[in-house]
This record gives sequence, C-alpha cells and structure tokens, in this order.
Amino acid sequence: MTSIHIDSPVPDFTAAATGDKTVSLTDYRGHYVVLYFYPKDNTPGCTQEGQGFRDHYEEFTRLNAVILGVSRDSIRVHDGFKCKQAFPFDLLADPDEQLCRLFDVIKMKNMYGKQVMGIERSTFLIDPQGLLIREWRKVKVKNHIEEVLEAIKELTGHTQ
Repeated sequence: MTSIHIDSPVPDFTAAATGDKTVSLTDYRGHYVVLYFYPKDNTPGCTQEGQGFRDHYEEFTRLNAVILGVSRDSIRVHDGFKCKQAFPFDLLADPDEQLCRLFDVIKMKNMYGKQVMGIERSTFLIDPQGLLIREWRKVKVKNHIEEVLEAIKELTGHTQ
C-alpha cells in the first residue's frame, strides 16, 4: 500500500473499532473525517489530545465532522481508554500498521536514548468525497484541536 498525498483520494480502508465494530472510510462519505494518529493509549500527551477532541466533539459534529483516533493498541486497550476518558468517538486498532503506513506516520523516534519505530502524532482531514485535504504532522497537542476546528470552519464557511 502506498502513502497518500494532499488533494488525492484516500483509499477505502476497514479497521476494527471500539464497541466491537468494524468501520470503513466509506461509512463516513458525506462527512468530514478527522483521522488522528497517536502513539499510545493512557499516556499523558495522548490522553490530553483525546480529551481535547472529546471536549470539542459537539463543535465538530455541528460542522458535519466525525473524529476517529488511531494507534497500534488493541481493541481491548482502546475500549478501556475510551470508557475511562468518556470519548464519544471511536478509536481504531492498527496493530499491523496498515493505516499507519498508508498515512506514512511510522517514523524513527528517540525513546529513552534508544532508536525505535513509532507513530508520529499526526492528524488528517478527509473531505466528504474522500479526498485528503489537510494534514498536520509532528503535532504538538497544545492548540492543535483548535487548529483542526478552524480549518473545518473555513472549509464550511462557519468562520466568526
């Protein structure tokens, strides 16, 4: 599978999701899709990022956007994380890194002085027709959710 680029169609994908579901990108045609990749459930930065999306969930919904979080964690771990944090959106499990590789988010990282392959925190915005229209790579959690919201507001003409 090759990686995708801005203004190109995102190939349909299917992934296991929280709540014992399987979701496909085509399930969300007609909606903006915010697909955010994060390194690991129950870690400080990933928890803070998820809470930010949770806290702005109603705003995203009003803008016809769905939120999907993706990491390599198992569905069992995702279900616990989602429940504990009261996330109103689904988390997708990508243990084989198929989605991570499609979106080219697996990168060499330094962890405690060692080089490891891991998920680079990244967010992708897919339009209602399935085109990748925005991407944020090497995301810093602070103010990120607001940036994504602003981008959707601009696209939908809901700017203040």
